[in-house]
Amino acid sequence: MRPGERVGVLTAATALGCALAGLVAASSLAAASRPATVITLAVLAALFAGAAVAAEGVRARMAGTTPADGPPRAVQAVLAVVAVGLATALVLTASSAADVPTAWAGVLVLTVPAAVALAGARLRLHPVVVPIELTAMSAGLIGVALTVGRLPVLALALALCGVIAAGTAVREERRPWAGYAAGVFFVLATWVRLGASGVTTPEAYTLPVTLPALAVGLLRRRKDPEASSWTAYGPGLAATLLPSLVAAWGDAHWLRPLLLGLAALSLTLAGARLRLQAVLLLGGAVLALDALHELAPYVVQVVGVLPRWLPPALAGLLLLAVGATYEQRLRDARRLRAVLGRMR
Repeated sequence: MRPGERVGVLTAATALGCALAGLVAASSLAAASRPATVITLAVLAALFAGAAVAAEGVRARMAGTTPADGPPRAVQAVLAVVAVGLATALVLTASSAADVPTAWAGVLVLTVPAAVALAGARLRLHPVVVPIELTAMSAGLIGVALTVGRLPVLALALALCGVIAAGTAVREERRPWAGYAAGVFFVLATWVRLGASGVTTPEAYTLPVTLPALAVGLLRRRKDPEASSWTAYGPGLAATLLPSLVAAWGDAHWLRPLLLGLAALSLTLAGARLRLQAVLLLGGAVLALDALHELAPYVVQVVGVLPRWLPPALAGLLLLAVGATYEQRLRDARRLRAVLGRMR
């Protein structure tokens, strides 16, 4: 590294340390009084602007240098990450100064990952994109955590996270994971919204979503037979099966667990027959958990009647049997994994 570049890197590192120290000091003062909060806002805004300008300055200087992976690029990434962190602190401090409720402050924090998603769509494969996206994810987790106390606001925050993830999935390099994340966020938002509304029959709300989703998945599989069953059928099945399973575990009657068990059994058999991994695993998991919930009281009663030495003895015999046939069980597990791996 040339002397001029070394001085630039040291200067940027010194400015970064001063910015972080000023942030910590201003944040500690903000809890004391309203004027201190105003000062904190000003300091955070100045630090954020300074970090952004410094990152842009490093980028402009790098355009005229040859090292592509040297310290200037690392400094630029650090400055960009600090800018995202300062933006998050700025939103939180501004919300506190405006007496915004904690849950709604968490929603406002989601503007930071939304802005980073827009910046990532413009920068695409730039080296600073991954660090700032990871920092924005942390900010998003903080925002969602702040909304946990109010379920309706939490549902809104999860839905907004789904929108951000869906927007990120438009980028080809982010599509594999962002698309799944968007689906998970939307499903979680639906469940939380149903729970917040005190819904005791979630099937009435989830089935109208599941049936069109399965129809779309069926059309997708007809158009592309190599498409994964998790992509085609996973979100639609999970949207109904999992809320129904939660409702069945809290249901004192027998009708819902019975219907859910029959539906899960049908899905398990269909998944095995059609070699659809998502249908088989989701149906089998729901069937096993539903059966466990229904049979657990009777198992407890039977165990209470048996002598105390019998369950440990049976467990020991089971371990001996598994140990004696360990190689066979290992081959069976590998064969099962291979069969599941060949499914779509």
